[in-house]
Amino acid sequence: MISLKQLVYALAVEDNLHFKKAADQCSVSQSALSTAITELEKQLGAQIFERDNKMVLVTAFGGQFLQRARAIKLQMDDLYNLAQAQHSPLSYPLSMGVIPTIGPYLLPKVLPSVRSRYPDFPLRIVEDQSHVLADQVRNGELDTAILALPYPLEGLLAFEFWQENFSWVTHASDAHAGQKEITSAELKEARLMLLKDGHCLKDHALAACRLQPSETDDSLSATSLYTLVQMVAGKMGSTLVPEMALKALLSDSTELKAVALSDSGPHRRIAFITRPNYIGVNNIELLRTLFRECLLTN
Repeated sequence: MISLKQLVYALAVEDNLHFKKAADQCSVSQSALSTAITELEKQLGAQIFERDNKMVLVTAFGGQFLQRARAIKLQMDDLYNLAQAQHSPLSYPLSMGVIPTIGPYLLPKVLPSVRSRYPDFPLRIVEDQSHVLADQVRNGELDTAILALPYPLEGLLAFEFWQENFSWVTHASDAHAGQKEITSAELKEARLMLLKDGHCLKDHALAACRLQPSETDDSLSATSLYTLVQMVAGKMGSTLVPEMALKALLSDSTELKAVALSDSGPHRRIAFITRPNYIGVNNIELLRTLFRECLLTN
């Protein structure tokens, strides 16, 4: 009979396409993992992986088998979570993703309070881009993720807990730096630098200013807000920064000025996302409440 352990090992091999790395992920020896996979293939009478000394490939049959195996593992995890949910709030492990334009600015505001109230809460945090995190929530690799909306969720649930606007950040010597607000028309004249494609903040920023990608300077882009702000300090252009990141990015600088956008907000909404059948929804709702309370007091 096929065991759950065999399925877990096979999914680890699929994730890593490397038996040694898969064994390390499962905290077993390579020989134990390899033996379990070989026995699984014998039981099935079909090969899941093609492997030699240099590479591991998933067979056509293996791809179909592993897709179903992942769904089975997800159901088993949900059964475990169902039992754990009978215990105290935030008493069992939760894996959470967060995007780079939120994590460094949100987590320092909220985690100390969460840790203070729930010191034994086992929380694992992963940082990545929105599309990666959404896929990991769907396939059960993550229980939840914090994303900026609007974003296509395709069947996932969203628990919104915050809204915020963008500010235009420019060098103090800029002609518009002394204004209280800046219009979309004025931004079209600025040398606006945004994050590289793939970061949803770029799409949100463009939508907030009613700009097209062609109206920004794509010859100057970065993968982090910190790098963008340093480029602004070097008089290379200007950028847009979400409200929660302003203090962290500008507090030590006298060369940078933040100007509010005249376009009405909110320019982005922050939410937890999860699967519709995730058993631990009550814990996500509790975290949503805690995060909102922390943001309101900071």
